[in-house]
Formats: sequence, structure tokens, C-alpha cells
Amino acid sequence: MKILLLEGDPRTATIIKNSLAEHAYDVTHLTEGTLDETVATSKNFDLVILDIVLPHISGLELCKRIRKEKIKLKILILSALSGVEDRVKGLNCGADDYLGKPFHFSELLARIRALTRKFDEDEEAEQSSSVISLADLTLDVQFKTVTRAGKVIPLTLKEFKLLSTLLYNKNRVLSREHIAKEVWGHCLENQTNLIDVYINYLRTKIDRGFSKQLIYTMIGAGYVIKD
Repeated sequence: MKILLLEGDPRTATIIKNSLAEHAYDVTHLTEGTLDETVATSKNFDLVILDIVLPHISGLELCKRIRKEKIKLKILILSALSGVEDRVKGLNCGADDYLGKPFHFSELLARIRALTRKFDEDEEAEQSSSVISLADLTLDVQFKTVTRAGKVIPLTLKEFKLLSTLLYNKNRVLSREHIAKEVWGHCLENQTNLIDVYINYLRTKIDRGFSKQLIYTMIGAGYVIKD
């Protein structure tokens, strides 16, 4: 699980990051950036741990934006503002859990593991669904059909696998490495341009001729499908 940590106190951040690393969590501590930049960055993670009071942005506003943009990740608020009203406000803003400071690391770890299980359950539930939709685009996993605005769009098996991978992770930026493993089953090493070629195939069929673009290139990061 990839975790984005937004913690204003450097000492606390270091303790959390190092302790979670010992349990095989990949943690990135973000110390700056506008609200828009932080929201964009969060799309590359599975869990955000954040304080309400941060030097550069409002933790509550970040929660609201993440939920508004339907970014698929879990949010854990870790804050000294731990009264009942504070917790209610944080949960109402979109947080999945709320832990007050000071805290015991064992409890933080237990809560992260619980959110990890929930994240995995949500992933399995979505992938078990036969039909995935985004805007006017619909993909039927069982019958291997794709339609947009009611129009049937023929795809090759590889194009279908690529589109389903993007849709299962809609609104989330996927790196070329991630796409390669999901679609081709292994890293492509020096053949990453093959992914670009197939993305262009998809764009021609999915986006061309429609007023609203769905597939986007995130320079230096990968690709995302979003409405």
C-alpha cells in the first residue's frame, strides 16, 4: 500500500514514516504544495494520513476535494484536535477514520491495516462487477463489450484489457510500469512506447468523435481515465 503522509511536525512525520517502513509500507511525506497540487498528488496513493492543521493547506478542505473528485483512496485524519466535534467534522468531510494525538503506534498500525482490508474489499467488489461505467462510457467485463453514448466500440483483446485496467482505477493516475504489469503481465523495460501506442489506439476509438475527452496523459506520471 502506498501512503501519502501530510504531517506538519517533522519529528512526528519521521517517526511515522520510519515505523511504517518497518512494516513494508511505502510512505511519502509531503511538506509543501497548493491544495490543487496536493489533490493531484494524492491520486497516486492508496491512503492519505493527514493532520487537520497543516502549514500550507487545510486538511479538511483536502478531504472535501478528494471526495468531490471521487479519488479512490482511504483517508485517515491524525490530529491533536480530537474532541467529539472535531472528529465528527473530519468524518463528515470525507475521512474514513480519525485518530487523536498523542497516539500509540500500535493503534495507528491497526487502523491502517483495517483501512487496507477495506480498500482491498472495495477493489474486489468493483472488479467482481460485470459492468463498469464512466460518464457515457460503459464496459461489460462478462460479454467483452464497450459502448459510448450508446455506440458499440470494437476493441482488440489487448485494448479491452488496457481500458478495463484504466476503468478499474478511474480518476487515479497509473504509471507505465503499473499498466505494463496489469496488461502485459510483466515490465516492458525498453518497450514502454508500446503502452503509448496502445493508449493512442484507445484514444482514437474512445475519445475521437466525442465532445468530452476521457483519457488523459499526466506528463512524467502516466495515464488516467476520468470524467
